Amino acid sequence: MRLLAIDFGTSNTVAVVRNADGRSRPLLFDGTPLLPSAVCLDPAGALLVGRDAERAARGDPARFEPHPKRRIDDGVVLLGGREVPVTYLVAAVLRRIAVEAERQIGGVDEVRLTHPARWGEPRRSVLVAAALAAGLPPPRLVVEPVAAAAYYPTVLGAAMPPGRALAVYDLGGGTFDAAVVRRTVGGFDVLAELGLSDLGGLDFDQALVEHLGRGYAGTRTELWHGLVSPDDSQRRRQRALLYDDVRAAKELLSRMSSADVHLPALDIRAHVTREELESLIRRQLLQTVNCLARTIAAAGLEPADLVGIFLVGGSSRIPLAARLIHAELGIAASTLDQPETVVAEGALCHGTPHSPGQPADPAGRPSRHSGPGASAAEPGNPVAARWGGPAELGDPVAARPDGPALASGPEPGAVWSVAGPAGSSVGRTAPGSGRAAAAPTTPAGGFWYGTTGLVWTGSLAVLVAVALVVLVAVAGAG
Repeated sequence: MRLLAIDFGTSNTVAVVRNADGRSRPLLFDGTPLLPSAVCLDPAGALLVGRDAERAARGDPARFEPHPKRRIDDGVVLLGGREVPVTYLVAAVLRRIAVEAERQIGGVDEVRLTHPARWGEPRRSVLVAAALAAGLPPPRLVVEPVAAAAYYPTVLGAAMPPGRALAVYDLGGGTFDAAVVRRTVGGFDVLAELGLSDLGGLDFDQALVEHLGRGYAGTRTELWHGLVSPDDSQRRRQRALLYDDVRAAKELLSRMSSADVHLPALDIRAHVTREELESLIRRQLLQTVNCLARTIAAAGLEPADLVGIFLVGGSSRIPLAARLIHAELGIAASTLDQPETVVAEGALCHGTPHSPGQPADPAGRPSRHSGPGASAAEPGNPVAARWGGPAELGDPVAARPDGPALASGPEPGAVWSVAGPAGSSVGRTAPGSGRAAAAPTTPAGGFWYGTTGLVWTGSLAVLVAVALVVLVAVAGAG
């Protein structure tokens, strides 16, 4: 069985595959396991992902969303004057992974998708819907700290018998999460979890940029302001180069004592030391350590009760983080060379969903629907078929047995999935055309139900616009 585990992150997304022979490896995107989670809507209406999105955004930042995970509660996001469901943004990232998995290993049979411990059912439903929209198999959800805890004894060889607990310190690009996870006979339990939703590596980048401005702008404040708050395409490209260089310098300072940063527009190469960076971010890192300490206390434990503290997330490789943990809690934290991949790797080791309230059916399909203008009906024995291509304005989403469209999309967008009773047929998307080749049809007495982003239902002309819309088409019911 070919297994795919995905850690959808604020700044970057990581995917790890396990082949049928049991060997695992990360998927590579442009030669690196880190796929930027950024998306950009191009003028033709396609969603670009990763570094392609970052490059496109330099010319038109209004079409760019660098951190879709931070927008998970927003429903829709405005890109270039157009409202795009946030589910589509997440799906675009996951679709890039699905395409790469198909190219590199010929597709996957099972998917495990991680999420923060604090995410409730609405956020998890968006994640599941996005995975289906991306053409992936129905995913099994794994809580991020549980995935990390599953990986801890595997990679470090540390004993973690049932009853013992591990603290997970997860410092990523946009958020910080702390959790205490206890090993049980059958798996893992999250005893406590806290977090800081607005603190991560991006904030460290910003602190360094502001420090450079104070030190090097001098009398050229107008040039500096134009660089960090650009109003034309040239300055936007220069700003992107500045932040890329700052990020690279920050990462280099985790290994070296100094680094240089080129300041476009000013044409200056600034010298930065690790000591300078640590002085800028010490207060924020102390906030994460204090949050970790509160989490351990909330679990009813002392630091000495733990089998260890596991550092995960790309920003956790900053040496000051481990030093502050040791100074404040008296424990030497454990880390790896690539802490960014820990959660995805761990999801391969632990596939049982932990979160209470996970949808019983990963596809989000209901067993009954009684909405305006539709009769209640049991789906019976449905068979699902993904209809993954984009749907143009007016393309049928579902059809009655006699042929007329029962619902159609009011604007271009992806048809996520269509399902019907055994023996039913479904139209397929014509390759490369962007339009449906045929409408779904059902036998007499059958029905279709599907999930789309925005649909008009029947003749009621009622717009349903929610994170996951369930449309039930009942035929032959009167």
